[in-house]
Amino acid sequence: MKVMIEGGIRNLADLERALSRPSEADIAFMRRLDGDILILGAGGKMGPSLARLCRQAAVEAGPPRRILAVSRHVAAEPGIEAIACDLLQPEQVAKLPECPNVLYLAGRKFGSTGSPELTWAMNTLVPAIVAGKFAHSRMVVFSTGNVYPFREVSRGGCVESDAPAPVGEYAQSCLGRERVFEYYSRHRGFECLFFRLNYAVDLRYGVIMDIARKVYAGLPVELAVPAFNVIWQRDANSYALRSLEHCASPPRVLNVTGAETLLVRDTANWFAQRFGRTCKFQGAEGATALLSDSSACRRLLGPPEVPAAALLEMAAGWIENGGASIDKPTHFEVSDGRF
Repeated sequence: MKVMIEGGIRNLADLERALSRPSEADIAFMRRLDGDILILGAGGKMGPSLARLCRQAAVEAGPPRRILAVSRHVAAEPGIEAIACDLLQPEQVAKLPECPNVLYLAGRKFGSTGSPELTWAMNTLVPAIVAGKFAHSRMVVFSTGNVYPFREVSRGGCVESDAPAPVGEYAQSCLGRERVFEYYSRHRGFECLFFRLNYAVDLRYGVIMDIARKVYAGLPVELAVPAFNVIWQRDANSYALRSLEHCASPPRVLNVTGAETLLVRDTANWFAQRFGRTCKFQGAEGATALLSDSSACRRLLGPPEVPAAALLEMAAGWIENGGASIDKPTHFEVSDGRF
């Protein structure tokens, strides 16, 4: 790999260490934070590395505290207490330990297909169950930039004060998740923060990886959605942990992504040059995209450590070295909301 970020990512072990490494800001925050941390939905794409980052930050900050990881299927690790729980079952949620600090990652995610009823259940029923249980905790609620409308690329990304206008059932259910938590926050004083992420990359998945793998394989890159935002998953995890300090009632909203807006055509051409491939495109180039302005996040929590240019290098090196993929395309190129 030509650019070695995060100390050199050559294999899955390197990648997991990089994604779980706390920053100095994370460690300093952990020294200020009172109480244990509970992660709901810890078995997904971001949950395991977030749990490890919290554990490592806690170890380096001291004193000892519990890091609890809750999921239907979660493996125990040293320093992380694994709790099996189906969040759709109120009686199981009721048995979870009380915890002052909750990171909520549960839900059907961007790129999910099929079973719309399950998407709505996970994204709206589970929040009601969880908010009732943890009404006295502070909670960072993972959400998505998909709740915003598509907008012309030349206008830049949406800001937190822009009115939601979700396109399609997935995005509508995500706004439903926010509204349920907002109800509990306004009526019971429940403190939370809506963490509108758009979009994380960890080298095994992500928008950049989708484009890079298509170019590498000689497949056409779709242009219907002409631009996107991304953020290195470790930076997103760091922001999530430190957002616990900014929960509020009514809920605070925070856009979370990188500082740059990347164009699909330019990104594909960059990978084509890097790989020595011919770049193919498909479809008419669209004029609108789902874009978020993360200026408020950077003012509040500082800039991400890994900029977009470094992410491109990391992605290229990972693919050239035969790096693994979870084989779950984001389908970011969909413009009608049917993911």
